[in-house]
Amino acid sequence: MPQRFAVYYAPAVTDLLWDRAAIWLGRDPATGQSHDGAVAGIERTRLLNLTQSAGRYGFHATLKAPMALAEGQTEAALRAAMQRVAAELPPVPLGKLTIANLDGFLALVPEEADNPQILDFAASVVEAFEPFRAPLNPRDRAARATANLTPRQEELLDAYGYPYVFDQFLFHMTLTDRLAGADHADLLRAAQTWFGPVLDEPVTIDRLSLYHEQENQLPFRRIADFGLEG
Repeated sequence: MPQRFAVYYAPAVTDLLWDRAAIWLGRDPATGQSHDGAVAGIERTRLLNLTQSAGRYGFHATLKAPMALAEGQTEAALRAAMQRVAAELPPVPLGKLTIANLDGFLALVPEEADNPQILDFAASVVEAFEPFRAPLNPRDRAARATANLTPRQEELLDAYGYPYVFDQFLFHMTLTDRLAGADHADLLRAAQTWFGPVLDEPVTIDRLSLYHEQENQLPFRRIADFGLEG
């Protein structure tokens, strides 16, 4: 499987939210550093087992989902395009974040649910980098075509390689894999304890972050950031 790239939002690596998320997930995608030890009363092995996928992708909010590059496109061209796009797009205030349950997943989402500016921004990013996306192969499409997709989401999956774009977009920063029962209750309490001290400050989307999966199933690395200057 070819390498993949993703255009995400992630806080600055000096931000306390980034630091706490890296410790929670057990890995810093920017440095590759691993973190051991319990977090908010949850033993590390248990936490790793319940955050495997979230940890592999790294802390982020998806803007342009992971994609293999289209024929003729290169990482250098993608970086140059991100620089151009970031120079044109203005920062987007999100307000404060809160911990939410998204179909069994714990994630950070804006307290203010309705923000057209976020939707417009995310749509602009999806469109801007669509020329870099190779079509999904059948296996990747099957992996993203979950049973509960709506007809609209199926349409978007076929058109853009990802079902949660445009009117289906929800800004979120995933903290766990899908949880149930005691795992959900325990990790919700732990996440509220662990992230609570850094959720008082409002957040602004102020950059585009480039993430890279070198080979299939390897952890994503955060390899570049482009500040928004529009």
